[in-house]
Amino acid sequence: MSDQPAPAPSTDENQLIAERRDKLKVLRERQAGGHGVAFPNDFKPTHHAQSLLSLHANHTTEELAAQGHQVCVAGRMMLKRVMGKASFTTLQDSTGRIQIYVKGEDIGSETYAQFKHWDLGDIFGVHGHMFRTRTGEISIHATQLRLLTKSLRPMPDKFHGMHDQELKYRQRYVDLMTDESARKRFVARSRAVSSMREFMVMHGFLEVETPMLHPIPGGANAKPFTTHHNALDQQMFLRIAPELYLKRLIVGGFDRVFEINRNFRNEGISVRHNPEFTMMEFYAAYWNYQDVMQFTQELVRDAARKATGGLQLTYDGKPVDLEPEFERLTIVQAIAKYTDAGENIHDSQWLVTTLRSLGKTEERNKLSRRTLAGLQVMYFEEMVEDQLWQPTFICEHPVEISPLARASDTKPEVTERFELYITGREFGNGFSELNDAEDQAARFHAQVAAKDNGDDEAMFFDHDFLRALEYGMPPTGGCGVGIDRLMMLLTDSPSIRDVILFPALRREHPPSQ
Repeated sequence: MSDQPAPAPSTDENQLIAERRDKLKVLRERQAGGHGVAFPNDFKPTHHAQSLLSLHANHTTEELAAQGHQVCVAGRMMLKRVMGKASFTTLQDSTGRIQIYVKGEDIGSETYAQFKHWDLGDIFGVHGHMFRTRTGEISIHATQLRLLTKSLRPMPDKFHGMHDQELKYRQRYVDLMTDESARKRFVARSRAVSSMREFMVMHGFLEVETPMLHPIPGGANAKPFTTHHNALDQQMFLRIAPELYLKRLIVGGFDRVFEINRNFRNEGISVRHNPEFTMMEFYAAYWNYQDVMQFTQELVRDAARKATGGLQLTYDGKPVDLEPEFERLTIVQAIAKYTDAGENIHDSQWLVTTLRSLGKTEERNKLSRRTLAGLQVMYFEEMVEDQLWQPTFICEHPVEISPLARASDTKPEVTERFELYITGREFGNGFSELNDAEDQAARFHAQVAAKDNGDDEAMFFDHDFLRALEYGMPPTGGCGVGIDRLMMLLTDSPSIRDVILFPALRREHPPSQ
């Protein structure tokens, strides 16, 4: 991200803004003289552009003339061609664009004279009837025209839009005005999230809401944002995960719960990471991680069908097929499949030496203190993760990095945990939940020790959650699915910023006046 001040408007742009302000001044003077208002708010559109185009797509010129269908629309002026006594303009509303035919003798000479001075970006309302132009384009023949909002800033180039990608993120409102693909992307996101909510409810899950301000951060290994609550006079943390609160509800007697939530992690920013992001977490009593894996697979498939119409996707020019059963591999199996490490993967010293050669420093990662399983995870992240293009569940994460997951009954050094990878990225994290209160207390103590040794992502000791477990939590499976990364896949977007309406950016310095 750039650390430079926002560029000041060019001389030409400043001149255009000044001209538009002069036009607004005239409108205000007309208002003072009793001739309308500068920003009216009593116009009520009854139709939308896309529905009108769809409704009349197969109607002939004669049929449209015979129907005389009266319509009323409102939106932003995107194009304008003034041709003497008649003109064309393009109106854009939330559904799309439609052409407007404007003739002076139909709307009145005074209104037509004012219309000639309207600018691209102005918001206006139209009454009229549907017709086809000589070239066959379905349009609205205006009988009334009214300026509703004067735009004071010029639109980007009408043919090329915004070029600066960071400017598109920073000024999303302009991006949405000028880029139809951006609007479609966020409509697709909304529909996909709605479909996920419907899928969960259909399968008997109760949607709940849990706190975003936590007295103790928990539910994930992550560095939290901190704040201070004045009335309580105590430090608080923005939620890094809702897990511990959702599992309290399982203790309380709700068998299936889910939450679509915003989480906050005070960590790096990249094409995969934004400090605030959307997750869906769900928990089901009497499920284990195998049940959760199967359900997560169906959840992802359902979202893909609703958002894209199918299970064969393309991401970054390469196919992604959600149709077959998602592959399931342990961490060791994945390393064996995707690398030539061979038996070395069971040699701690070889792993330490190799990780150091890959840039993992002793100071930051404490390599010599890690268990064999922990070193295998680090090697997997470096050498395998990016190769997992087709949907793959990676299982059996070590206990030391899974403080809330149930340990395997047959391999006590690993947990009944999985992570879902697609296109080389993690999309979900789930496991059989740890419901042994004494085991959980020991895990929390280990996390506290790790924090004391400098691990700022280690968990705190949550006494209240432990107390809840002591009342008894049924066997439970749970999972968190990254909504933003899923939307990247479903909309073929290269960066997480492309699917977040207002991503985190360095603060903009206002231009000097």
